[in-house]
Order: sequence, then C-alpha cells, then structure tokens
Amino acid sequence: MTVHAEWTWLDGEFHRNVEVTLGEDGRFGPIDRAAVSPPTHPRTALLPGFVNAHSHAFQRGLRGQGERFPADAENFWTWREAMYGLVAGLTAESLLELSRSAFDEMRRAGITTVGEFHYLHHLQGEDLFAGDRVVLQAARESGIRTVLLSAHYTHGGFGEALSGGQLQFDTTDASAYWSAFDAAAAACGPNQSMGVVAHSLRAVPIDELAELHAEAVRRGHVLHIHVEEQQREIDECVAATGRTPTRLLLERLEPGPECTSVHATHTSGEDLEAWLARGCGVCLCPLTEANLGDGFPDRARMLRHAGALAIGSDSNARISMLEELRMLELAHRLHDGSRGAWRDGAGRIDRVLMDMATIGGAASLGIDAGRIAEGALADLVLVDLDSDTLAHVEPEHLGAALLLGADREAIIDTCVGGVWSKA
Repeated sequence: MTVHAEWTWLDGEFHRNVEVTLGEDGRFGPIDRAAVSPPTHPRTALLPGFVNAHSHAFQRGLRGQGERFPADAENFWTWREAMYGLVAGLTAESLLELSRSAFDEMRRAGITTVGEFHYLHHLQGEDLFAGDRVVLQAARESGIRTVLLSAHYTHGGFGEALSGGQLQFDTTDASAYWSAFDAAAAACGPNQSMGVVAHSLRAVPIDELAELHAEAVRRGHVLHIHVEEQQREIDECVAATGRTPTRLLLERLEPGPECTSVHATHTSGEDLEAWLARGCGVCLCPLTEANLGDGFPDRARMLRHAGALAIGSDSNARISMLEELRMLELAHRLHDGSRGAWRDGAGRIDRVLMDMATIGGAASLGIDAGRIAEGALADLVLVDLDSDTLAHVEPEHLGAALLLGADREAIIDTCVGGVWSKA
C-alpha cells in the first residue's frame, strides 16, 4: 500500500511529491521523494504519528474534578488526594472504560504511540496485578501502539509505609515486581511492549532503584521515573539522603540514554546539565504541569540537548499533542516576555517541537517510531489542509501554523503499523 499526500514531513520540512510505502510487516517500505503520480490523498499533509511518552490513562476519570479551590493551599499535593479518591472506586470495568476512552481520544489527537506509566496494579475484588491486564486490553481495543511502563512502587514517601490508595500500587519487592512484569509481557499483544519504571524516589528507595535499573539494562528496557516535579520532593529527598533526586540518580545508577526523567521542573542547572550530558532524556508534560502549577523547566539547558526531550499527556485532563506543544511554547513566551522560545539555530520552532512529539518520544520509549523512513514503524497522522484552522496557510508556514493554530479538528486519521483507524 502506498500513501501520497500533498505534503509530507521529512527531515524537519514539508516536502511535495513524496510517496510512502506501508509494508505488510507494519514498517515503512521505500520512500519515493520524486513521485510523479498524483496524490492519493490530495489537500492533506502526512506526518509521523505523535508519540505520547507519559500517560496515566486512569486519571482521565479526574477530568473536571479538583477544579474548585476552597482553600489557599490547593496544589499538587491536595490534587494527589483527589487522585487517591478516584483509585479507591475503580473496578476492572471502570478502568477499562476510562483507559479505552483515553486511548481513543489520543488516536483522534494524532497520537499513535503511548508510553503508559502504569502503577494502578491492583483493583478491588480482582486478582493481584489485574490492572496491568486491563490497561493492555484497553490499548489493544483502541489500536494504539503501547509501551506499558510498569511501575515499581513500595513506599509511601521517604522512609514511609504505603497507606490508603497507595496500597493498590504496591509491588512489594523486586521479585514480585519482575514476576508481574513478565506476566504483563506475556499478555502483550501486537504493537505492545514493556518498559521499566520506578515511580519516584519517594516510592522506591535508591538501593532498590539501582538494582531495578541494572536489571532493566540487562534486559534491554528503558527506565522512566518521576523526578523533581515539586520543590517539596527535593527538600524531602535532601533531608533523607543528603542529595537531590537527580544527583542521587547520577551517583548511584550510572544512567544513560535508557533513562528518562519525567518533569525535571525544579532540577538544578548543574544536575540537569550532568543528566543530559550523559544522554539521559527528559519528558515534559506541559498541560499537566500548567494545571498543577508545577512551574517552568530550565529551557535554556534543555534546548542545548533538544534531541533528548519528549512530551507526555500525563494526567490526561486534556488530550491534544498540538496543544501540549502550543502550551510549552506560548507559556515560555509569557514567562520570558519574548517570542520564539523553543527555537533552533535557524529560528525555527516547528522543528524542535515536532521532534519532541515524535523522534524524542520514540527514543524515550526505545522504539523505532516517530519518523517516516524505510524500515521504521509505519505510524502516521493525516492532516486536512482544508480544515478551518489551516485554510489560507502557505506551505512554508504549515509547520508553525499546525502547532500554533490548529487542533484535533484538522486531523483526519491515524495509522499504526500500516493500519488506518478508519480503514
């Protein structure tokens, strides 16, 4: 099967006369950059499918909740209590429905791969780790490519036991974690694979985390971890260990490109530079970070390592990769009082932001997606050039117009492994 859109995103530019082959193996075949046949999809643009590197699907059930603020101290930590309340009432049926709704919405938003940072392992009235199977089933039904980032979670805070809703996240110890991990891997279907997670240094002591990382490397898996989203987390880590979370990871793990820190909002410049210099990644979640009032990451240092950046939808209060990127760019313009926040050396924002949502996310998840190239996974998003938000846009401005002016109404369809959702 071949796809010939009017414009195709290759190597940071939109090009005409590009014919893309979708192989029967779910990967791209030859890419013809000088096609002479007329477009099979006129008045459309073709892009790599977006990669959502950090999602908690069940939190789709919190949408609209926690948005009344009777107290002065409403923050991430009070929001977390609302999340625990949601967890307590979830059944296998409601988790399946919420997760499928989130994944379906992602497909409509042009997202073809999700890194599901999954820690809701146990459900009331079900076998242990039933939540793992439920989330995989929901993703399978939605047809979204999935890396199940299975989370190790043994503590309720530095030196604290699990309590309340956290008990549904409990992985007990390394042996139980890897046993459940292997069971989930066996339950994976087509377009599904696994990755390793330490929920946070609050939830996994550093000695356990170092062993987890070593085994993840031995098995060839990526490792993700929530890091320094809130200043309180840093203060508690320093009080407990004498080190910031990132410094502790650097000293104890010998991390490399397999490691992604999620958020890194309050990471010090020195620690962030050392983290990125080792080839480690950072996943930003702009809409959730804005919703929770997390703050602004160190853009200047991150831009120097832009290839290591990924984007996630996190709490799924809003699912739109285009809006994630827009929030990231425009919020930093407001913060700094200047334009072109996430720009490259040529002054282009579309290349930097698009790479975060595609190549960077795929690298973070350890999969060969996020690019239209022979041999890569055949995941695509098709955009309507006649949509209201893209009308009158000249081709040379299409990238910026898509990121700053369009949204889901411009997305016609997505393709995962060579199969279109609307086929």
